[in-house]
Amino acid sequence: MAAGPRIACVDDDRSVCESLVGFLKAHGVTADAHPSAEAFLQSPNRADTWCVISDVQLPGASGLQLQARLVREDNRLPFIFVTAYPDESVRGKAMEAGAVCFLEKPIKGEQLLRCIEAARIGRKA
Repeated sequence: MAAGPRIACVDDDRSVCESLVGFLKAHGVTADAHPSAEAFLQSPNRADTWCVISDVQLPGASGLQLQARLVREDNRLPFIFVTAYPDESVRGKAMEAGAVCFLEKPIKGEQLLRCIEAARIGRKA
C-alpha cells in the first residue's frame, strides 16, 4: 500500500493504538494514535486525515458520537469501527451513518487492509 494521507487510530487502549499504528506504518500508511475522540478533534493532523479507525467505546464521546459530530460538520471521513463488544444494533447504527467496516477485536490484518482499501475507493466492505 502506498504512502499517502494519514489515518487516525482512536482507541483508549494504548497497546491497541500502538499496534494499529505500527501495522499501518509497516504497510506504508501514515497513522496517528489518539486516546479519545476529543484528542483526535484537537489534533493538528486532523485536516490531513482521510480515514478514522475508532473503537466504539471510548472515554468521553464514543466512536459513534465522534462519527456523528463529523457528519454534522459535513466532514464525512470514512470510519472503520473496532470493538471488543460486538452488538448488532450498534453495528447497524454505525453502518447506517456511513461506516465502511465494523470489526471485532482482535483485528485481523488482512481484514483491516481490505477495509482501508474499501474506504479508499469509497465503498463498504
